[in-house]
Amino acid sequence: FKKNIMKIKIAFLFDKKNNWLSKYFQDFKVNENKFIKKIFYSPKKIINYDLVFVLGYTKKLNKVFLNKNKLNLLIHESDLPYGRGMSPIQWQILKGVNLIKVKLIEVADKLDSGDIFESGLIKLNGTELYNDIRKKQANETINLIKKFLKKFPKYKRTKQVGKPLYFKERNKNHSELNLNKTLKQNFNLMRISNNKEWPAFFYYKKKKFIIKIYSK
Repeated sequence: FKKNIMKIKIAFLFDKKNNWLSKYFQDFKVNENKFIKKIFYSPKKIINYDLVFVLGYTKKLNKVFLNKNKLNLLIHESDLPYGRGMSPIQWQILKGVNLIKVKLIEVADKLDSGDIFESGLIKLNGTELYNDIRKKQANETINLIKKFLKKFPKYKRTKQVGKPLYFKERNKNHSELNLNKTLKQNFNLMRISNNKEWPAFFYYKKKKFIIKIYSK
């Protein structure tokens, strides 16, 4: 006779409008003797889960949702509290940063202010383009989640310390190149541009020109 052990329920919440990350989780495996996992694209059906990983979800989750589950977590790519807010990888690449710290944190009511549970690092060499950057971001996201699940239910939480600095949300207009700068000076902006959705562009003689970048 085997004792019936309750498995830990895990929910992964993705955003249909910002869905680049979910494809990397198609083959994501958990210890099936310990966990049960399910993928969601809406928070409405996520109730009474032990762990909720909020991944690339762009809407604010209210306290009502957060209180329905035991522990809600997200991944943020900056050395918190520096770099709270939107598009932290892109803003740091524009500053010439090649070593980007990654944090697994608790979802809090105040943006990106939650306790830190795990830390990692994305290493760039300065030549990666949009898809390469996203792949490294996804790999480190998966790495931190696996690291946390291996320890769970044991874990350590650390408070964020220091004065926060916030990054603002980026939009398509942020992909405009400066014709008065050299190609090298514009390169990081071209690297983070998305050839399909927000390609790099510039205006010349009141006409808009689009530049798409590839590597071999």
